[in-house]
Amino acid sequence: MIKKIGVLTSGGDSPGMNASIRAVVRYGIHHGLSVSGIQSGYSGLLENKVTHLDLKSVGGIMQRGGTMLMTSRSEEFKTISGISKSAGIIRDNGIDALVVIGGDGSMAGALHLYRQEGIPVAGIPASIDNDLYGTDMSIGVDTALNTVISAIDKIKDTASSLRRAFIVEVMGRESGYLALMGGIAGGAEAVIVPEFPADLADISAKLKRGYERGKTHGLVVVAEGAGNPYEIGKYLENKIGFEMRVTVLGYVQRGGFPSAFDRILGSRLGSAAVEQLLQSQFHHMAGLNGNKAVAVPLEDVLAQKRILSESLYQLAAILAR
Repeated sequence: MIKKIGVLTSGGDSPGMNASIRAVVRYGIHHGLSVSGIQSGYSGLLENKVTHLDLKSVGGIMQRGGTMLMTSRSEEFKTISGISKSAGIIRDNGIDALVVIGGDGSMAGALHLYRQEGIPVAGIPASIDNDLYGTDMSIGVDTALNTVISAIDKIKDTASSLRRAFIVEVMGRESGYLALMGGIAGGAEAVIVPEFPADLADISAKLKRGYERGKTHGLVVVAEGAGNPYEIGKYLENKIGFEMRVTVLGYVQRGGFPSAFDRILGSRLGSAAVEQLLQSQFHHMAGLNGNKAVAVPLEDVLAQKRILSESLYQLAAILAR
């Protein structure tokens, strides 16, 4: 029987993590559970950075970006001995089950704890790349996308004033979700993502045609895993005959006040994760399917890849003409 749960955030931070922590704590307390917070992810777990959390502990945190529990990555935790040590610390603190908030690496760590040591776990997807299988949206994606759109809108103002073309690089080493959605919502002339091959000759021709018919700007959105934006810019410059400026948004995409969507999503999935543990679903991730919170086996989350919509990619090309 579960009487005490722990919660940690791991990997890259995502806006909305605090809403999820708050929900885990308050939903758990509502159901008579004691809740402990683990500082600095799996690294903090190995260092026994465990503190008690109550209703007051999570007051006023939902509107803050980042994570009140802090986060990190741990190479030691990836080892058999590291997982064994972590499980011992969990048990020494009287924790019966662990809620893990993070991306695919965090979910893999949770599954290892369950498989190797029998620790009941529940995962909550938080990744601005939106690359986790089993959920329509991960916590932080909406906020990051709005940050991207805000930057694109500002860059387009400058581009129009100076009659220039810009490349905007957004996060996404293996997933082009932010780039694709940012390109559609930002009215980009082209989107370059890891999932689909880019035809730079076609993109340069499209930019040139746009200027010939009177467009005052050009914009290409590139996911960081789809190629070097400076090399892409140099190629396009040579083809179209005018300068391409590059803006790399970087870590600004991870920060900021979480959107209403991410606050609500974090609250729903945090509560759902605790409910899974109460229902003895001990190795699942709480995901969003349509408008419903669902329990997805961690084995499925890690064995399958979330596919970027080809139809949306084609739509982006059509709307950019």
